[in-house]
Amino acid sequence: MIIERSSEWKEGFIKRLENLEPWSNWSLYNMSYEVEKNNLITEFRGLQSPKYLPALTPLSHQLEVAETVIERMNGKAILADEVGLGKTIEAGLILKEYLIRGLVKKALILAPASLINQWIEELNYKFYIPAIAYKKSYSLDHYDVVVMSMDTAKKSPHRELIYAQDYDMIIIDEAHKLKNHKTKIYEFVQSLKKKFCLLLTATPIQNDVFELFYLISLLKPGHLGNFETFQTSFSASKHSLEHDEYLRELVNQVMVRNRRQDTGIEWTNRKVQIVPIHFTPEEKEVYDMILELKNVSPVFSGAFSMITLQKEMCSSKEATYLTLNKMRQNCVEADEAEFVEQIIQKLMALETNSKAEKAYEIVSEANDKVIIFTEYRASQAYLQWYLNSKGITSVLFNGQFNKNKREWMKRLFKEQAQVLIATESGGEGINLQFCHHVINYDLPWNPMKLEQRIGRVHRLGQEHDVHIYNLAIHDTIEEDILHLLNMKIDVFEKVVGELDDILSAFKKSI
Repeated sequence: MIIERSSEWKEGFIKRLENLEPWSNWSLYNMSYEVEKNNLITEFRGLQSPKYLPALTPLSHQLEVAETVIERMNGKAILADEVGLGKTIEAGLILKEYLIRGLVKKALILAPASLINQWIEELNYKFYIPAIAYKKSYSLDHYDVVVMSMDTAKKSPHRELIYAQDYDMIIIDEAHKLKNHKTKIYEFVQSLKKKFCLLLTATPIQNDVFELFYLISLLKPGHLGNFETFQTSFSASKHSLEHDEYLRELVNQVMVRNRRQDTGIEWTNRKVQIVPIHFTPEEKEVYDMILELKNVSPVFSGAFSMITLQKEMCSSKEATYLTLNKMRQNCVEADEAEFVEQIIQKLMALETNSKAEKAYEIVSEANDKVIIFTEYRASQAYLQWYLNSKGITSVLFNGQFNKNKREWMKRLFKEQAQVLIATESGGEGINLQFCHHVINYDLPWNPMKLEQRIGRVHRLGQEHDVHIYNLAIHDTIEEDILHLLNMKIDVFEKVVGELDDILSAFKKSI
């Protein structure tokens, strides 16, 4: 079989050109007109996209969010639904709607590296949007919808290549990572041309109210005034403010937030408690010696190192030893080194970890899958050894694992191990609805990290009540952390709205 390229079009073209013949006919014009008429969207209100998405059945609150952002917020919004309510689906609906209407042709999605594949799969298979994951060998000119990691996007030469594009829509997942206006990623996003822009985060305030100011300023510069105006108008400091009702009204003009109880879906209960722990006399002696360090030498009086040591001592002697050993190596004076050596000797002589014993007690009583969150890899390794000595199987999960290892650990946890011991990286990007118990072994300073951790299990698809155990050692820095967490929760609820229980079932008034 021989395939040849036809040249008839050329002959017909020359014939019409030379003889001034008509280019088309009335019948063809009418047919073309009818095609365009059928594709015309005459009403802007309401969503067109769901009828083009047979593989997706959006929930009612997701459809409402998409309509609100398109009709009332002109495509610039913070999507701040609680963890597990489908912010990715909402963003996909909005993007699909604008693509169908011809208002968006090119779109850039920035996300943490661990979530890129999830975005690609959802856009391609649920929304039929041909998105690709960016690679250094790709030319951005040739692809309309690109998903890229934040860390890659902010660096040269990728940053300059993105600036050269005319993106109609920018979507930023885990947008709370932009909270610090002095970072490169914040400056990068601030410089992007943003015809339409979606910022996705369940936690628009993590530590203080100024984070929300900078987030909204990225989206709509001037909406809350400049920094000085904002600070003066609301008497704002990190953990307090006035006129919060007016501020919430302004925030709601650019932010959509659904709580679980607003969705009409029947959710399982969240049972949260603070579990008090007491050090043994030997542990308390080491803790007090660590507090005494600041009086031994000015070298040890730095607030950061002292706070770190106190937190580590509340976690494990293994985590504490690593920091003390570095301090010992950096000692200049003999008496300083001698005092640190004394602490290390007493530390390593400890035979009991009161917090680990409590964690084991909870795991044993649960007799079910349990996630333990710790802030230190040394504590993570210790806990795995300790639980193994008690006959409890466990797997580790931390930020050093690549994508394949993370997926393997998740599978091992689901099919074999009873416990997953995760560092903070386990608080984002993994869904573990088959687990119903979470132990916050180490408390973070940021209450929204607790919400992120709990959201790994208390999300759509969870069929059982979720039990949360927040461990806190009496008469240590962990009591100060509890107090500060409550203050931060209070600010969040004044400006953004009510939170589900994350510390205990009873909210404290500060």
